[in-house]
Amino acid sequence: MAKKNSYNAHIRTSLPELHRSVLDIVGIFNSPERDAAMLESAGLTLERALFPLLVLIGKYGPIGVVDLATRCGRDYTTVSRQVARLEQLGLVDRRARSTDRRTRNLTVTPQGLAATNAVDAARERLALRMFRNWSRADYDQLLRLTRMLADGLDETPAPGSKLAESMAQKRIAHSTNSRES
Repeated sequence: MAKKNSYNAHIRTSLPELHRSVLDIVGIFNSPERDAAMLESAGLTLERALFPLLVLIGKYGPIGVVDLATRCGRDYTTVSRQVARLEQLGLVDRRARSTDRRTRNLTVTPQGLAATNAVDAARERLALRMFRNWSRADYDQLLRLTRMLADGLDETPAPGSKLAESMAQKRIAHSTNSRES
């Protein structure tokens, strides 16, 4: 038990530094200047507010507007208007879902795919430069640990929150359904 208490004390002590690092990363990813630089490097002229939406649709599409809004932390009505602009530019299509014709999924068009491919190439150039002095082991460890962090954050809502209660109820329902099958 002493070992676990020591480990918990270590987490409590170092958690502010981890939180600061994550906030720094999120701030960098949300920086308008960084988005503008990435667009410039990709050779694209796109409104900065549309850029993250196009990237997310390219990575997670087909995706609904509400899911897209949740992923980027924006109101779905705002995202819906911004997606309409991406449609006007010929970068995104909205298609009825096969399971529910009342809702529509977003996908990138061939022109949108070319744009996201250009962004991916710019991101690769940036990454190759940024990680040029990292060992393969350090890079592989970063990859593994960031995936663990992302999965852990996704699976672990704040204790006592409505989200935690909702997720617990879904887990109970899923395990009940699994046992009945």
